[in-house]
Amino acid sequence: MKVNIICVGKIKEKYISEGIAEYQKRLSKFCDIKIIEVDEFSQEKSITKKIASESNLIIEKLSGFIITLDRNGQELSSEQIAQKIEKIKLLGKSEISFIIGGSNGVSKDLLQKSDLPLSFGKVTYPHQLFRLILIEQIYRAFSIIEGLPYHK
Repeated sequence: MKVNIICVGKIKEKYISEGIAEYQKRLSKFCDIKIIEVDEFSQEKSITKKIASESNLIIEKLSGFIITLDRNGQELSSEQIAQKIEKIKLLGKSEISFIIGGSNGVSKDLLQKSDLPLSFGKVTYPHQLFRLILIEQIYRAFSIIEGLPYHK
């Protein structure tokens, strides 16, 4: 299975990059994991234009089953995320793209293209840290699927 994380901006903190690299290494046993970064429009004054520009760049990269991280999305437990990934595989899909939009969110157009809007709760996470949280949850899901003791 191929898993993409499509996200806005670059990681600036070394400790976050190291954590992401560790989970990429662990995930390589289960899937082809790829992180695709698109430009952040940080200089754009209009939030509406910023969201549209970033979302359009993400839309160009979309493939497979699309899961967009959105605070208004469906909340799933780690076990339910694992079940969702298994179900996607059973449906014959060989690729999943997880979308992390910019700090102001994503466009309605991008949300409409999503197969599953997913929420990790109502709290706000630092944007860079969330990428690490997401990749850890993807690893946890594959560990659950494979019956590994990582998830207790």
